[in-house]
Parts: sequence; C-alpha cells; structure tokens
Amino acid sequence: MISQLFTEVTHVYLVYEEKHHHILITPVTSQWFKKMYKPAQYILKARNLEGDKTIDIGGILIDNDLNETDRELEYEIIDKTELLKIAI
Repeated sequence: MISQLFTEVTHVYLVYEEKHHHILITPVTSQWFKKMYKPAQYILKARNLEGDKTIDIGGILIDNDLNETDRELEYEIIDKTELLKIAI
C-alpha cells in the first residue's frame, strides 16, 4: 500500500468516519480531502529498512472507543483519489 499511495510523502491526512466505521487515510497533497473532512495530519514513520511505514492511530482508537485487538482488517485502496479506506 505504501508504494502505491504514499511513496513521496512523509505526512498523511487521517480521519475516522464514525457513521460508516472507516478510517480514511490520504497523502497531505490531497486538497479535496482536506476541504471535505477537515482531517488531522499524521507523520508517516519509517518502520524498517524494507520500506514498511507506520501511522500512530492509538489516539483515534482511544478517542472513539474502538476495538484495539489485533485482527485482520478489511481495506480498500481507491487509486483515483489516493485514498486508503479501512473498515474498523
């Protein structure tokens, strides 16, 4: 996913869409997303030398009382809008 959506950025916009139970993530270059959702900006951190990256979403999980257990999550990549949609 990183190579597909977030290759050239170090920050992303992120929002929890409570109505649909999704976390939406897009590069900070996405102006439409910023206008539509008024998201928070997060740092996209390098995790290892293989190119894995992480985003600290602990605050979103706590603030919205979301399930924090490790599990497989359904997600969708929308190439046209450079959006990662994660069902939570």
